Amino acid sequence: MELTRRTFLKASGLSVGASVAGVLGFDIKPALARVQELKISKAKAVKSICPYCSVSCGVLIYSLTDGAMNVKPRVIHVEGDPDTPVNRGTLCPKGATLKDFINSPRRLTKPLYRAPGSKEWKEISWDEAIEKMAKLIKDTRDRTFIETDQEGRVVNRCESIFWLTGSIMENEAAYLWIKLGRILGLTALETQARI
Repeated sequence: MELTRRTFLKASGLSVGASVAGVLGFDIKPALARVQELKISKAKAVKSICPYCSVSCGVLIYSLTDGAMNVKPRVIHVEGDPDTPVNRGTLCPKGATLKDFINSPRRLTKPLYRAPGSKEWKEISWDEAIEKMAKLIKDTRDRTFIETDQEGRVVNRCESIFWLTGSIMENEAAYLWIKLGRILGLTALETQARI
């Protein structure tokens, strides 16, 4: 047998490992027999979409809970969804940090409102936030709606509201969002997929 660097390293590694195991009394058979359990083996996987950019990569979010009804599951792992044709299981560096975004104590989970002239934000309910947004949209549209242009042509448009759909909206929701903007007569319609 020809002695190469590879065979020398293999032989010396095996001999050192065997001698240490024999001298110190280690029995490595149980360790080799036990299959290492993955940290996500007992976790529940949920499919989602990465919120960072307009590519809409599919992600699998693994969460763990003790099964109690009043305990919030904690996210322990995020990986690319291999069944999604957009990213086929891969994630960019921002998408790979999604677990930290979800578990961040600074993440906003409730709507906040700052009154005009105020320096402080106050927490409000979702119903109150939706009502405020609807009222502001209606008031702005009513105040700035243009029925005809300078030449008397009917245009029925509102140029004072910008309407943007996010990347985490699926096609159907984004379609309805844009349709609602067109119904309101908005001209500044955009989707994050084109930005």
